Amino acid sequence: MPAFSLPSEMKSLLQPSRTSTSLILTNSPVPKPAHPDDVLVRVAAAAPCAGELLWAINFPASVPTEKEMVPCQDLAGTVVTSPSNSGFVPGNKVYCRIDAARAGTAREYALARVSELAKIPKNLGWVEAAATPLSALTAWQALFVQGALDPRGVNQGEKEARERNGKIRVLVTGAAGGVGSWVVQFAKLAGAKGVVAVCGGDKESAARELGATEVVNYQKQSIEQWVGEKPEEREVDLVIDMIGGASLKGCWYAVKKGGVLVSVNTPPDMVKPEGLEKEVAKSLFFIVEPSGRNLAEIGELIEAGKVRPVVDSVWELEEFEKAFERLESGHAKGKIIIKVSDEVTV
Repeated sequence: MPAFSLPSEMKSLLQPSRTSTSLILTNSPVPKPAHPDDVLVRVAAAAPCAGELLWAINFPASVPTEKEMVPCQDLAGTVVTSPSNSGFVPGNKVYCRIDAARAGTAREYALARVSELAKIPKNLGWVEAAATPLSALTAWQALFVQGALDPRGVNQGEKEARERNGKIRVLVTGAAGGVGSWVVQFAKLAGAKGVVAVCGGDKESAARELGATEVVNYQKQSIEQWVGEKPEEREVDLVIDMIGGASLKGCWYAVKKGGVLVSVNTPPDMVKPEGLEKEVAKSLFFIVEPSGRNLAEIGELIEAGKVRPVVDSVWELEEFEKAFERLESGHAKGKIIIKVSDEVTV
């Protein structure tokens, strides 16, 4: 069992003011486990989430006053200390999405909870592992927990589940991004009748490679225009939205009466077109729940070569400003990764 010599201080990104999106790179004490399920992890790589630097400004009630404002919720790293009988021991390579109510992962050591962790699939390196948790979990829960697809149909699973899934057409906005790329892959793997990817023209080939059966180039036509050309053919049973705004508004025209509309950006009812008389079975906004169990299920699919993370770019910790600029540009083709440890090679 590896023995780790812990430093007294570590490098860490910090958002010093809750009313500003500015970040600094500083030194801070190495965190100490304080919860019975805390696992101390030496971070190899972390991944930021779009919009996270605005959470304390836009949703102050959701950010505890005692939270240390370290950004990023995704990590890939090595267990340093863990509770007994947790299933994890020092030296294990793990990945997870940390609950956003706690300090994040853009630092050399971070505290995760046992319930959040899973062991990294053998065929993933640090970068790909860090690119997986938040995006893959969001996609999994959007489709199979909040959405209409049955996870038992994944990977040539139960016949009845695949038959049900085979009647469902799925549309995903932001289809080439961090979450959207996973939605496309999971929907295809579950046996969906069709997977409509909404993305820019430069990302069409990537979306089709991941499993999209149709592509809507939003740079040439809106979702409303696209579905309006052949509504009976193009309406879908399930919409998974990443973008909000006008894109989500257009999704109301794309979803069938009695369908399901899920957004990870905005409550869909906030942008429902005025005068549109369409009742759906469900329309909701949701925030992903950290889940080591779900992540382990996803890991099995990764190890089997059925799905894969998509990485846009990798940045040194000292390049954090450029990493966040790339993230917030909206043009990333996959996840932005911040290299925290020299263990990471790209």
